[in-house]
Amino acid sequence: MTDAHNARPGRTLPATSRRLLTATLLAAAFATTAHAASQGPGWDDPANWPQYHRSYNAWRFSPLDQINKANVKNLHVAWIHQPGSITHGLQATPIVIDGVMYSIAADNNVFALDAATGKVLWRYTAKLAPASKEVFYQSASRGVTVGRGKVFIGSLDGRFIALDQKTGKELWSTQLTDMKKEFGALFSSPPQLAGDVLFGGTTGGDQPVVGKIFAVNADTGQRVWTFEIPRDDPKSWPADSRTRGGGSAWLPGTYDPTTDTIYIGTSNAAPDFNRDDRMGDNLYTATLLALEPKTGKVKWHRQEVPNDTWDFDSAYEALLVPDGKGGSSLVHLNKNGFVYVMDKDSGAIRNVWQYTENMNWSKGVDTKTGLPIEPNYPETGKQKLHCPNLLGARSWNHGAYNPQTKLWYSSGMEVCNTVTSDKQAPLVAMSQLSLGLSEITLVDPPGKKADGWIGAFDPLTGKPAWKVRFDLPPLSAVLATGGGLVFSGDMHGKLFALDADSGKELWSFNAGSGARGGPISYSVGGKQYVVIPTGLGSHAPGFLTGAFPEIRNLPGGAALIAFTVD
Repeated sequence: MTDAHNARPGRTLPATSRRLLTATLLAAAFATTAHAASQGPGWDDPANWPQYHRSYNAWRFSPLDQINKANVKNLHVAWIHQPGSITHGLQATPIVIDGVMYSIAADNNVFALDAATGKVLWRYTAKLAPASKEVFYQSASRGVTVGRGKVFIGSLDGRFIALDQKTGKELWSTQLTDMKKEFGALFSSPPQLAGDVLFGGTTGGDQPVVGKIFAVNADTGQRVWTFEIPRDDPKSWPADSRTRGGGSAWLPGTYDPTTDTIYIGTSNAAPDFNRDDRMGDNLYTATLLALEPKTGKVKWHRQEVPNDTWDFDSAYEALLVPDGKGGSSLVHLNKNGFVYVMDKDSGAIRNVWQYTENMNWSKGVDTKTGLPIEPNYPETGKQKLHCPNLLGARSWNHGAYNPQTKLWYSSGMEVCNTVTSDKQAPLVAMSQLSLGLSEITLVDPPGKKADGWIGAFDPLTGKPAWKVRFDLPPLSAVLATGGGLVFSGDMHGKLFALDADSGKELWSFNAGSGARGGPISYSVGGKQYVVIPTGLGSHAPGFLTGAFPEIRNLPGGAALIAFTVD
């Protein structure tokens, strides 16, 4: 496997190298013994969490099984790290390599921690441009990328930055956006590695800009290519609508080294809820792209929502799941409440299944073409009810696939919204959004009470194995482990472990503030740890107060909490 961990030339350890080297060798021996029969992507390098989804197939599965169904009740706190700012909570997925954890907190504060004790090894605080405090999407960051002896971040003032992995010293910084001209386009997610290419997209789906994906040389920061997402095509974008079409790719893409392919999803077209001036298919918004890493050229694309007028991004993770025939299918959830199962090399549709329970924006998706059936578009000056809501059938928090159970574990929200579409007036401030509406309200589904759930599904067919209900939609990502466990957290601050086969709760812990980031697991010194980022944050809770007013009273926070068993 080629990944961020193995791609860097020559492994070097921090100052605590002697103890950490011993710990790493012990962990590797433990992991190798426990999983000698299981190999390949998702199984290898079990002691570490070397990239955003742990492995390039985006499983978020740790093969470690020292913590399991029998002993998870004994899980206790090993250490806690508090970065010092609770703005937007912790939304990141930490990275762990060779006993060192790399994570990021509000305002691009990057930390290297001893993964066994939580001790700070180094800290980097980005010197951000003043404009970073004038934008709508400010303060929060969803992670770092580690490889080639460096720690990479996408900054809140529109840069890619490389830090020395051992010291945290800034090595290079490349400005990629013009925040004042592009309404505060910034990087809320970490750029990803594709060999020596570092790529990623900005916020801006909700702004009148031309959304872009950027690629630079990972060692020098020199620009390699820039991909403009709204395609230069008057049939797709009539008149000058393309110049304010949005479509930015704001979540991390993935890189498949076996086919040298980047998979990255794009966001909605702008203005979000009014299409009067963009009556085309609006490529490549609401689209999953397969790109060549060296050139940025499109290998294939799958536009899941042509002429998107519901804010149904295609930005979520692209899973590569065994298809039972010796190959893999690409499984992709759209905010619109459907899961698209595709040929990973061509994008051809293999299946489409409904993820959400409440659906009225269309009458379904054609399983041959992948196109929506009789979509119910917003209309200018008319209030309409649409399900799911603008945050999606699930927010951006990621699911997890367990190759042992062959189930995909992911959360959902059963919430709708009323929308009154309207012409979009020109924006004045960087903090404004190009929404194209006069009213939007999150509401209960017809005849029901809004709620949320975590479910287990066959990712290829959509057949459910179980669901656990929550009064407030869970906004934490999910972790699956070789111990038969599913870890996540809720908005109240309850962290929990579920039985992967039944959904039964086996352990819980009150963290004091809700979970929004990515739980991970790793091993140091032969001991397995589970780390869960806590601290309720992001803009999603604010939007959800329309349907769940009690969210206004939930406390903020920001703490990485590590658990283990003795």
